[in-house]
Amino acid sequence: MHLIIRLSKFFTLLLGVGFMQQSYAQSADPDRPSALTAQRLEFERVFGSPGLSGPAPRAAQLSPDGHYLTLLRNREQDRERYDLWGYERESGQWRMLVDSQALGSGMELSEAEKMQLERQRIGSLKGIISYTWAADGSHLLLPLEGELYLTDLTGGSEQLPLPAGEKLNAAISPRGRYASFVQEGRLLAFDLQDRVVMTVTPAEASADVRWGEAEFVAQEEMGRMTGYWWSPDDAHLAVARVDESPVGIVTRAAIGAEGTRTYQQRYPVAGSPNAQVELYILAPQQPAAPPVRVDLGAETDVYIARVDWSPDGSTLYVQRQNRAQTELDMLAVDPLTGSSRLLFQEKAAQRSWINLSDSYRFLTDGRLLWWSERDGFGHLYLYSTGEWQQLTQGEWVVTGLVGVDESAGRIFFTGTRDNVLEQHVYSLSLDQPQQIERLSEHGFTHAAEMDEQGQALMVSRSSSDQPPQSYLADASGSRLAWIEENRLDASHPYAPYLASHRATSFGDLKAADGTQLHWMMITPEMEPGKRYPVFFQHYGGPHAQQVTNRWLGAQPQAIVDRGFIYFELDNRGSANRGVAFEQSLYRAMGSVEVEDQKAGARYLQTLPFVDGNKIATYGWSYGGYMTLKMLEADPGLYAAGIAGAPVTRWELYDTHYTERYMGVPQSDGQAYVTANAMEDSGAIDDPLLLIHGMADDNVVFENSTALAAKLQAAAVPFEMMFYPGQTHRPAGEQVNAHVWETIFAFLLRNGVDAPE
Repeated sequence: MHLIIRLSKFFTLLLGVGFMQQSYAQSADPDRPSALTAQRLEFERVFGSPGLSGPAPRAAQLSPDGHYLTLLRNREQDRERYDLWGYERESGQWRMLVDSQALGSGMELSEAEKMQLERQRIGSLKGIISYTWAADGSHLLLPLEGELYLTDLTGGSEQLPLPAGEKLNAAISPRGRYASFVQEGRLLAFDLQDRVVMTVTPAEASADVRWGEAEFVAQEEMGRMTGYWWSPDDAHLAVARVDESPVGIVTRAAIGAEGTRTYQQRYPVAGSPNAQVELYILAPQQPAAPPVRVDLGAETDVYIARVDWSPDGSTLYVQRQNRAQTELDMLAVDPLTGSSRLLFQEKAAQRSWINLSDSYRFLTDGRLLWWSERDGFGHLYLYSTGEWQQLTQGEWVVTGLVGVDESAGRIFFTGTRDNVLEQHVYSLSLDQPQQIERLSEHGFTHAAEMDEQGQALMVSRSSSDQPPQSYLADASGSRLAWIEENRLDASHPYAPYLASHRATSFGDLKAADGTQLHWMMITPEMEPGKRYPVFFQHYGGPHAQQVTNRWLGAQPQAIVDRGFIYFELDNRGSANRGVAFEQSLYRAMGSVEVEDQKAGARYLQTLPFVDGNKIATYGWSYGGYMTLKMLEADPGLYAAGIAGAPVTRWELYDTHYTERYMGVPQSDGQAYVTANAMEDSGAIDDPLLLIHGMADDNVVFENSTALAAKLQAAAVPFEMMFYPGQTHRPAGEQVNAHVWETIFAFLLRNGVDAPE
């Protein structure tokens, strides 16, 4: 359930620093504007254009030769439309390479394309969403509104003469000979030299069988968005054949404002059959040779987690995960025969699971850099001819492998070595891995990417008082040029609201078992003797960390402007604290995380400036589920609860996510009963607002309608707001403003208001 946190890897800032309290008025930056009159933030402006966090570039990439930096930049007056921009490093000049409005056809995307964007949490974006560099750096491939375009660095673009229809997973082959894509369940390749379209995969009799696509759970839960992989020499492709016929059908009603469209969606609920996924080696040449089937083992009820070619193309590597997600096998495959051998196996700790990762790399000399939690924390290892060398260690985690300079024997990564609430960029030498060097500045949360040769860093950072910035740096971390400085000067969109901006503070408290839990808080400008309501926001689920020193955006500040205290707490089970901390949720969803959030509420009630009778709790997705469980567990503790798109029964959610933590209903039935948010819903005695998108294909709408029916049958009063046509994450400037105005109108009606 990468529900809220799965955004752009490079520009998403996920972690933070320790206790800090500094307001804008105390800032040492002389160029920051000093407003005389505080201007209240309204939700309509929070979600309006231009975005108050400043420019929001996406998908930054260095050209293969390193001379150009390209990225997608949103428009000032339309924050969700992106164009392609380029930066020439030598001249230091930026220019728009492709204007999405000038080039686009305005064609509506197919349902499959829309849902794939939804899997990436970018379904609301418009214009150019992604692009791929050709290996020789001469041009880029752009998918745009159902068509594919080749663009050179002058901005000249050519629409490729391709069959009409959806074009999923578009890519340029490594040597630039082919542009490939999936259309109507078949993988096609356009020969850019001979100007012909080739159908790479065979025809299938059933529409349930599709080639080259990632199945639902691979996209939604495994972070694998494609189902085919080019070999380095363009000679072969590894292609997934996905048969969804065993998967149960959910009739998803996309209820819109002007009618309802129904979709027969294959959705594998916990304990039910998954799609059958096979892997084949094929060639793009015509006539095509017979597909070579990859030997994935005798057990077919497995997950294909990751697929990679060796740098020389002689071996295909497949990460195979068992259904229980307690084992991960690295298979080495001969692409000529499809035969495989087990290279090594990762095993989960007792009462835990395997967390998938993209933090690995096959080196040209045959060695492998690998991320593992085998010692209880996520660290980097070097694998060579059956031997392991641990490169990083300690009670902290490596959060990402950033890049490798093989010639210098140096690797670059992000991690929490300095502070669990602070993510930095580090490097180490393979010869002396114990000498870790920090390359980023204290006081910011960082993320980074690198070119293939490990020569240049692209770093993004933010803090609680600085919106996201990004810059180019050399391998020592020294900044060479700003990509987006995003200074909070008088011209910044947020400048009118600086006078009312309130500082974020960080602290900790103890869970019932003594575990340290981190919180963050933003308080309004308080008057002595007055007590203030709390907007207690939570997520609570695994694989996420919320309490960080990052730019939170304008939304929490708008909440504070209404006289509320904003508060968040990371409970046991959240990410980046090691296996033991996270495994608290093993077969126990709806237990310790509810208990820890209760500890947060009790802590708030001890503070003299908090009105302990006005603590409102809010969450979305897993957080919505948490709202229900919190209201059920402790009637009267929370003044009101808002549950957005909640999972109400885990039997309704998908296999890969749910079974990882809860097992299967057939053998772990009691865990499901205990975790069920429906069973005890009659105990809800506090005001409840239920919100859901009526076209949600992730946490399907049935979760909320089933709960609504149960509450109504038990005569439990509640309010609801359902959004026609909206999926798991409501999109649109006015729609988002409506969501938040609805929430605060609900709180006001129920007496959760600021002091006079």
